[in-house]
Amino acid sequence: MAGRNLLDKVWDLHAVRELPGGQTQLFIGLHLIHEVTSPQAFAMLREMSREVRFPSRTFATVDHIIPTRSHARPLADPLAEAMLVALERNTAAAGIPLFDPASGKQGIVHVIGPELGLTQPGMTIACGDSHTSTHGAFGAVAFGIGTSQVRDVLASQCLLLSRPKVRRIEVGGKLARGVYAKDVILSIIRALGVKGGVGFAYEYAGPVLDAMSVEERLTVCNMSIEGGARCGYVNPDALTFEYLRGREFAPRGDAFERAVQWWRGIASDPDAHYDDRVALDGDRVAPSVTWGINPGQSVGVDERLPRPADAPDAERSGLEEAYGYMDLRAGEPVAGTPIDVAFIGSCTNGRISDLREAARVAQLGKVAPGVKALVVPGSHAVAQQAEREGLPEIFRAAGFEWREPGCSMCLAMNPDKLVGREMCASSSNRNFKGRQGSPTGRTLLMSPAMVAAAALRGHVIDVRELL
Repeated sequence: MAGRNLLDKVWDLHAVRELPGGQTQLFIGLHLIHEVTSPQAFAMLREMSREVRFPSRTFATVDHIIPTRSHARPLADPLAEAMLVALERNTAAAGIPLFDPASGKQGIVHVIGPELGLTQPGMTIACGDSHTSTHGAFGAVAFGIGTSQVRDVLASQCLLLSRPKVRRIEVGGKLARGVYAKDVILSIIRALGVKGGVGFAYEYAGPVLDAMSVEERLTVCNMSIEGGARCGYVNPDALTFEYLRGREFAPRGDAFERAVQWWRGIASDPDAHYDDRVALDGDRVAPSVTWGINPGQSVGVDERLPRPADAPDAERSGLEEAYGYMDLRAGEPVAGTPIDVAFIGSCTNGRISDLREAARVAQLGKVAPGVKALVVPGSHAVAQQAEREGLPEIFRAAGFEWREPGCSMCLAMNPDKLVGREMCASSSNRNFKGRQGSPTGRTLLMSPAMVAAAALRGHVIDVRELL
């Protein structure tokens, strides 16, 4: 009999019951909420005369709408202030901890969960945000949910879900200098497609993932949803355990050592069954840049943009639409594409290791004339660590703006937005039409180091040329 993978182990441990239709009533160990998808959920609870079932399993932060120039209250945007007030009132009434700016622990929900030790191996984790897959980097089964499901978790701590199949993606070899976790996940999405993961959970493995830090694994798992997967995870190992040691909400003392033993057992068995397997060569991964209007439309920085005539028939119309929107030409090199804005931050790449790599590039020059460059740490803890290391001074000296923590320009539900047809080099996760606030704005996704390099040159450049 074949062994079991992590998803099946965690799923079965949290299954309350199986329904006749094949779905599972799944208990949610950790529920994370923020100001955008929770107000309606709390309102629905009140309409149903229901209370939060397990408030100790829910934690809240403010991130999407918070301005990054200043967190001073009241917020300048009346709607944003109203959303924050609603979050404050709802969490206070329910007894749910809120990490607001005054707490000193505020940040993007998928940044603070891991850094506070809330995210742990073997958990089921849900949040009203599509990038909840981030938490899978710890060996958790984590997925984004809609507002009505936020209500369901608040009311019952359970969700009705279909068990996904599991695809193991092994990345072999070794990454070259100047190639990062962001390049790995963009390469995976390019290879498998933005719909390739539909119906699957992705288990990321292989020598490249083994060598990654926990923060790099967070970047890979973060964009599982961009590949169509329900969730993505990495099996927990010694790096995972050491990352969690001493974190505020992690077990302590003997309890931590007992937890480690259990966490080891939750990893996939050596002979685990998988519904599909894919292998990629990490030696061949190059710094990557999206050029189109979905995260699968990317190329290596040393490549030329694909020609629709060379693509399968089913993909040609999408390529032509992308070229029309982006105002780029097939067959041209992606290097040299001019930019107007550079954004470093988001739940994908707003951690301290991301800022360190970007600062390493930023110190090599000055932001090019006409380029607006922002650095937005993912949390107060990240900002404080960066300040201890002198990173804000490096960025400011190079001409970058250093901001307060928040989602910022990733999705532009705050004052940080593109204007008109601006082209943005972004370390975030989505390049959809209008994603960054302007209905005609354009986004090129890349690693934080690549964004910093583009900011210095005023156009897309291979960061390896600077390193």
